[in-house]
Amino acid sequence: MATSNMASAASSFVLSNIPNSSGSSSRVNSIFFSKSSPSFRRLVVRAEEASSAPPADAPAKEVKPPKPAPIGPKRGTKVKILRKESYWYNGIGSVVAVDQDPSSRYPVVIRFNKVNYAGVSTNNYALDEIQEVE
Repeated sequence: MATSNMASAASSFVLSNIPNSSGSSSRVNSIFFSKSSPSFRRLVVRAEEASSAPPADAPAKEVKPPKPAPIGPKRGTKVKILRKESYWYNGIGSVVAVDQDPSSRYPVVIRFNKVNYAGVSTNNYALDEIQEVE
């Protein structure tokens, strides 16, 4: 059976612009691994001191957009179920969690006091399938 060794597959490679892990202001410019014979391996590391000023082509700090307002009712809110095919139709349940991902189809988890035929007391609903009650 033939086996392969990744070290023997590549005879050399170069890594550039690697930050220094010691936390100092110097930056590793390049690392060069060379394999000239099976018993001899060489590692060459070159470093240069970083200047105090950022490069001219460096972009300014990115400004994050403000967080969107949370969707759906808050946790613990009592809601009425409007989904006609639901076991709990026109029933009242309390909100357990609301998924804030806008691509979620049924983001609201509702818990009920009454269990259905399968012994389940929670279900997920869309925002338009529930109505807050006081």
